[in-house]
Amino acid sequence: MIKIFAEFKTALAAVLVLAAILCGLYPLTTWLLAQGLFPARANGSLIERGGTTVGSRLIGQNFAAPKYFHPRPSAAGRGYDALRSGGSNLGPLSRKLIDDVRARITAYRLENGLADDVLVPADAVTASASGLDPHISLRNAAWQTPRVAQARGLKESTVWRQVQACVDGRDLGFLGEPGVNILLLNLALDDLERAGSPQSPGAGRPSQPYRED
Repeated sequence: MIKIFAEFKTALAAVLVLAAILCGLYPLTTWLLAQGLFPARANGSLIERGGTTVGSRLIGQNFAAPKYFHPRPSAAGRGYDALRSGGSNLGPLSRKLIDDVRARITAYRLENGLADDVLVPADAVTASASGLDPHISLRNAAWQTPRVAQARGLKESTVWRQVQACVDGRDLGFLGEPGVNILLLNLALDDLERAGSPQSPGAGRPSQPYRED
């Protein structure tokens, strides 16, 4: 009986020590290091305008007005719901998925004034696995540039320069493809419009839409 009680004390002491380390000391140390070294990232990479948080550079938002670049579709809740992150879980043979993609292709060509034979970027008509992807491809941005420029009364070269400024490169320099951060881009265009940007050509948009070699 005494031996059992001694083993119980040892087990209880181990639990208490591990709880103090793993549930107290370790989280506190991690939090202090994060807040000290990269507070913006540790707090969600939030973006503020006029003292108000308007979003995070890590989470996409739905933009529908013609003057904005539109994000890729989202199956998270009613769209970009961070509390319901996820994909549609529809397989490649799903009739609903096929119909949805076809409808999105038609809508994309119509809203951007594209011919019926133009190949639409995949990220413009398919949702990401998380439903929160903040990026679109450069090709997608190139097709949307004329519409946005016309809606804002800006030159295409001016809008394209903002697109290039909002490109996030490959992770670690070699993983994935460069992507355009939609929220940062649309906010930059709003700032530009409010400032009354001059219509200087700057870094012009390619004479032909962006192509991936």
